[in-house]
Amino acid sequence: MNLYKKKFSKNLNKETIDYKDIDLLRKFITDQGRILSRRSTGLNTKQQKKITKSIKRARLLSLLPFLKKD
Repeated sequence: MNLYKKKFSKNLNKETIDYKDIDLLRKFITDQGRILSRRSTGLNTKQQKKITKSIKRARLLSLLPFLKKD
């Protein structure tokens, strides 16, 4: 039984994950501003950690919002 749909391919290179690439990072954030889990993104552990660090770094530099208020 497959409860989670994998949305993204596993073809992310090490050099493509960067905190300045806001368009890429927004694909891994929900509408409320939460980071998507590995189960739903389909990434391996190293890629997920890089994505998470990049998102958090971009939030601290005000490139991404912490929360999306309606």
